[in-house]
Amino acid sequence: MATEAFGLPFEIGAASAWLVWILPFVAALIIPGVGKLSKHATGYVAVAFALMSALSAASLLPMALEAHEIHDQIMWIDALGLKAGVLADPLSIIMANVVGWISFLIMIYSTGYMKGDKDITRFWFWMLFFIGSMQLIVLSDNLLQVFFGWEGVGLASYALISFWYRDKKKDHVGVEGRTVLGMLDYYSPTHAGMKAFIMTKVGDVMMIAGMLLIFLFAGTFGFKELMHDTDWATSMAAQGLLVPAFVLLFGGAMGKSAQFPLNEWLLEAMTGPTAVSALIHAATMVKAGVFLVARIGPLVFALGAAGIMADQFFEIIAWTGAITALLLATQGMVNNEIKKVLAYSTGSQIGYMMMALGVAGLSHQYVDGYTAGFYHLISHAMFKASLFMAAGSLLHIVGSRFMSDMGGLRKQMKKTYVFMWAAGLGLMGAPFITTGFWSKDAIFAAVYTSGNEWAMPLYLIAVLTAVITAFYTTRMIGLVFFGKKSKHIEKMEEEGHHIHEAPMSMWIPYGILAVLTIGIGLIGLSAEEGLHHLFVDYLEESFGIHTAHVTNEASILPEFLQGLNPVALGSSLVAFATGIGLGYIFYIGRWVDPVKFVNSNIVFYAIHKFFLNRWYLNAMVYWCFVVAPLWLARGVFRYFEKTAIDYGMNAGVQKAVGWSAKVIQGTQTGVSQSYLFVFGAGLLFVVLILLI
Repeated sequence: MATEAFGLPFEIGAASAWLVWILPFVAALIIPGVGKLSKHATGYVAVAFALMSALSAASLLPMALEAHEIHDQIMWIDALGLKAGVLADPLSIIMANVVGWISFLIMIYSTGYMKGDKDITRFWFWMLFFIGSMQLIVLSDNLLQVFFGWEGVGLASYALISFWYRDKKKDHVGVEGRTVLGMLDYYSPTHAGMKAFIMTKVGDVMMIAGMLLIFLFAGTFGFKELMHDTDWATSMAAQGLLVPAFVLLFGGAMGKSAQFPLNEWLLEAMTGPTAVSALIHAATMVKAGVFLVARIGPLVFALGAAGIMADQFFEIIAWTGAITALLLATQGMVNNEIKKVLAYSTGSQIGYMMMALGVAGLSHQYVDGYTAGFYHLISHAMFKASLFMAAGSLLHIVGSRFMSDMGGLRKQMKKTYVFMWAAGLGLMGAPFITTGFWSKDAIFAAVYTSGNEWAMPLYLIAVLTAVITAFYTTRMIGLVFFGKKSKHIEKMEEEGHHIHEAPMSMWIPYGILAVLTIGIGLIGLSAEEGLHHLFVDYLEESFGIHTAHVTNEASILPEFLQGLNPVALGSSLVAFATGIGLGYIFYIGRWVDPVKFVNSNIVFYAIHKFFLNRWYLNAMVYWCFVVAPLWLARGVFRYFEKTAIDYGMNAGVQKAVGWSAKVIQGTQTGVSQSYLFVFGAGLLFVVLILLI
């Protein structure tokens, strides 16, 4: 524990760490009161508190850069000896700044996007509650406290996804009337919110089960305490419970980060306001799972180095990420709703992060995959928040979520066009100029050089997903900004609606993030190396994970690219060129009509339909976990409860009681001689029995 950092007393640093997550909660508490006085003022209060939280996080950065940490605790549950605390180490400080500053920009954006909404006070309350819960996850020093934040973001996501709970048609997602395997593929905000809540709760139940298993053996939830004394892990491993416990914890990450098979809630979450989509899908909730894996992964790896093997844990993470990355990327290729394309992309890119963190534990150089995964988290947070907010501007101006209702907008919305290209290039991994290129290339290199038995299949999936990513991003930009104006836009203009750029309060936030995607990308290799060195020190000091010194062999690459893996670099370049080239042919140059191309061959048509129908996984989820249980419940009600109970037991018991009552009633004559006769006969019967 560092007691001093850059001349600042430990108490001041600890106070800043506490304030990062407390301030948003304080703001959430006072927002309803402010709203009673002035709804307009709620926006200023929300933005101000988001800024103060971000500044508190920024004040911790000097410590992170020097690999120092703050661990401060107070007594929480005295009877159990449980303490609440903050753990501000390099991992959590960097993450807190990513969350804080991107959330701050999204709050500014929201002042324009949500202007005039009659429920604006409720919106600000839940947004601030969301930010506070996420920062609580990031800075908590124990699993139990993390779980409180975990449930907080889950509750806030439910409230914000179903924010427009009146379920107007314009707030739905999907195509009205469209069905897949008999299931309606068209969802209201309230349905989407409930779906997200229930599906993530599946993961939450797994997570709390894993937490309690560990607590049962360790007697603590604290991250530092779990690493300090590992006897608990030895005992759990001896009983075969160590890996299951950590896999159960990962189940929580699968739910929150929308990883296969708990990914199907993510697409319907687009019913919420776009500012919510940017917050959930860029910097907060879906990154919570990645952060949890980054928090517990080094502990598991350190246990493995101590002879307590847990390779299966990392294999599950790597393969879950790989499957999710490819699964959701293929679906993003064919969808027509711009926010859903970005949602598919989010789940897919998080799959990359999980793959990197999983591969880290399967290689000798843990820090390589660890750095690559976390660097991609930072990179993705910037360009995806920018893309979501830009998409919100398009919806705000055009009034439609379908890209087929857009087209030819690059002249009327020049700023949004430029910024979407910049952020989109980051998503595609445009070589040498974007953060996305360096972080994705680092993942490729980490997978390729990991040396484990799954390296090659994982690597091929990663490269194929990169091709698809570049394709669907180019497709999105082509459909929105190129070609002729859609009939929808022409009709709007005929009715007197002028297509124009979004207001400054909206385009400045996503413009800043787009510029950072390129700006940091220009020094991306240096940024990656700096993060790598930081995590080398962090992993060694906190977990005893040593990084072997690797002597760089002679490379055919030019001097400014020395240190990169040539195979990974070549794959990055080929994937980008292939994806953007195909996208340009179909959607920007319009040399080939994609509709005619798909319909020209039964194989292409079948593949397109398969992807469009979400691999039929969503429909099967409804059949297995909604339709079938309801059918079973109705059968139980009809054939057991109504027949066996209502007509069987109830009617049978009723008749038996009635018959018994009549028999007893018949014995009640009211004549004394009859009672004496019965009494005597009974007495005689007892005597005879005794004599026998």
